[in-house]
Amino acid sequence: MGLRLIFMGTPDFAVAALDALRDFARVEGHEIVAVYARPPAKQGRGLKRVKAPVHQAAEAAGIEVFTPSTLKDDAALDEFQKHQADLAIVVAYGMILPQVWLDTPRLGCWNIHASLLPRWRGAAPIQRAIMAGDTHTGVAIMQMEAGLDTGPVLLSRELAIDPQDTAASLHDRLAALGGLALTQALAAQPDLIAQPQAADGICYAEKIDKAEARLDFTRSAEALDFHIRGLSPFPGAWFEVDGERVKVLQARPLAQDGAAGEVAQNGGIIFCGQGALELLRVQKAGKGAMSGEDFMRGRGLRAGQKV
Repeated sequence: MGLRLIFMGTPDFAVAALDALRDFARVEGHEIVAVYARPPAKQGRGLKRVKAPVHQAAEAAGIEVFTPSTLKDDAALDEFQKHQADLAIVVAYGMILPQVWLDTPRLGCWNIHASLLPRWRGAAPIQRAIMAGDTHTGVAIMQMEAGLDTGPVLLSRELAIDPQDTAASLHDRLAALGGLALTQALAAQPDLIAQPQAADGICYAEKIDKAEARLDFTRSAEALDFHIRGLSPFPGAWFEVDGERVKVLQARPLAQDGAAGEVAQNGGIIFCGQGALELLRVQKAGKGAMSGEDFMRGRGLRAGQKV
């Protein structure tokens, strides 16, 4: 007998899971009875309200979308309960589900989390994994409970972090893996046994603070490479030259030594606490991205200059 499913998600990351769920439900005889997304948000100079990516994808597929501004009132809960869902799938929804919501579907609520729990619970697991220099990550299908990403894990799938991965590229690969893992978990659902998370190895992926994006060249070139890739393309790691902010979108660590923060004689290379960074792709404030070579041709840095 098919399941009645609710999908709850908001950003691009969740669209891949919704697409995978739609395909799986069509083949297996399940029904997505409702999609929940954050309300349309004001964007751009005109502050026009724009529907979230999940909202747009669901409407295009002909699925009814609900966008409550709060989950704390009786009307929203009553509406949720009327769906008589067997299971809710939650992917980066952006709102905390009260316990009564978690308990409403017959099988509870599952969450697709972009890390191998218990490592990197919290808001920014993709960025934090790269910034910490992790060599692998993955996705976990978790049975949701009241705690922040503390629920038992039903299924996990691992993924290697490529030395060239940025937050953007890893985001896309994990989104696709999350969709695959979800369908595998649903296929095995009657036999899945949720496993409690380990008590050790817990890390919290705090939300990215723009203040931490500034590059500290007293750190090693390897650490700064992790930092740059973890913050690329947004908010973007940066340094200042002559009072102007320059984002570094891509760099390469080199085994060269010099005074930390000083520009090397051959240009486009900045010495770090250990090693040096070659600038491969940068962006000045209010300008488009450019290669490190173009940046240097535009007198971006001078040999011996401190940044």
